[in-house]
Amino acid sequence: MGKYFRLSISLLTLLLLSGCASTKKIEALKPEPDDASPLVYENSTSFINLPVKIKLKDIESQTNKLLNDVIYEDKNIEDDDIQMKVWKLADIKISEEKGKIKTVLPLKINIHYRYGIDKLGIKLYDTREINMNGVITLLSDVGLTNWKMNTDTSIKSLEWNESPTIVIAGKNVAITYLINPAIRLFKSKIENNLDEAIKKSMDFKPNVLDALEKICTPFQMSETYDSWLRIVPIELYATNSKLQKDMVSFEMGLKCNMETIVGQQPKNKLDRDKIVLKPVTKMPDYISANIAAISTYQDASKLMTKNFQGQEFGSGKRKVTVKKVDIWQKNNKMIIALDLLGSLNGTIYLSGYPQYNDATKEIYFDQLDYVLDTKDRLIRTANWLASGMVLRKMQESCRYSIKPNLEEGKKNMMNYLKNYSPMPGVFVNGNIEGIEFKKIQLTNKAIIAFITVNGKVDVSIDGLK
Repeated sequence: MGKYFRLSISLLTLLLLSGCASTKKIEALKPEPDDASPLVYENSTSFINLPVKIKLKDIESQTNKLLNDVIYEDKNIEDDDIQMKVWKLADIKISEEKGKIKTVLPLKINIHYRYGIDKLGIKLYDTREINMNGVITLLSDVGLTNWKMNTDTSIKSLEWNESPTIVIAGKNVAITYLINPAIRLFKSKIENNLDEAIKKSMDFKPNVLDALEKICTPFQMSETYDSWLRIVPIELYATNSKLQKDMVSFEMGLKCNMETIVGQQPKNKLDRDKIVLKPVTKMPDYISANIAAISTYQDASKLMTKNFQGQEFGSGKRKVTVKKVDIWQKNNKMIIALDLLGSLNGTIYLSGYPQYNDATKEIYFDQLDYVLDTKDRLIRTANWLASGMVLRKMQESCRYSIKPNLEEGKKNMMNYLKNYSPMPGVFVNGNIEGIEFKKIQLTNKAIIAFITVNGKVDVSIDGLK
């Protein structure tokens, strides 16, 4: 009886063991990630050319706002017997003439002219008031200095609507011979006032920095992948200005870093106080943007976990599903942790080198294999899972596409190149000619894909307020 009882217990134990054998626990040694120091990566600088065109009608409009009402006043009659006040009679008209800015300025002049004798201590004076109007024409050379468009103006001509006269002893006496010398007194004043008005109205620094503030604010390229494009300015360049037909043109260039970041919206890195405008003689007419597409391991893990959903690996009754994927970097290789459920429970670890497939626009992992410690345990636990066939099937899901990011990124970038107006009166147009993948770099927090974008950009200023 005891013999049969011991045999029954042995058979029951064997059955229980064989029943439990279908679900085994894997206890593999986890390859720890490299230290979690701050995210640092190599980044190539980009150059964005920004040819700027400003219509003369905008310069005219701004100049009229600033050069308004009284443009010259001399209250001292003692020095030269003349007291003078000059008003702008009507709007200034600005046009181009032989490569210079031509300014036509209608004037109204009020003069108090003192005449008489001052001899032997006897002073006998009379003062007459003279009112007249005319049109003064000025020509200006154009330049660009320290964020401002500057002009060097000289008077070309002065035409009176009628000859200035005063009544003396009942007769109209022409006094043009007196007035024209007086005009020379305020000639330089009018020239300087016009130059100052144009310089003040065409101070580009606030406009440029406001536009940069908006351009450098990270914008979302893909809502699905939660990716953002950030432009980080380094230096700003400008050529001298040229006057052609009805506009002033000059070229600006932005040296910057361009980054694509996956995850939360990053901060704007523009420092307005550190941007310096550097003069140059010429610049290329194209965009060469090197974009760092940053994909954190956490976000890449989520994308790869989706690839494994609904899939089973193995054959017959020996099957497992992948419930979760985690990835990180160790010694310049990717570690891929797969949490399994099924015939085997636990975590296995794969390692491989990240690569990029230009045809499918996918990041995948080459030379993928089990981490050695895991492989040894798998051979002892379940040789079928350690086979190359199962590994190859898993490798097919260990990839994620950045094509949607590239296409949606290009689409969203084009929104900023189709009459985009970062501020009133400023319009940006252009095109993207191509996107070229360069390389992948691993950091301890993210996978970074470097991409070059080529194209053109044109900035026009039309209707400044």
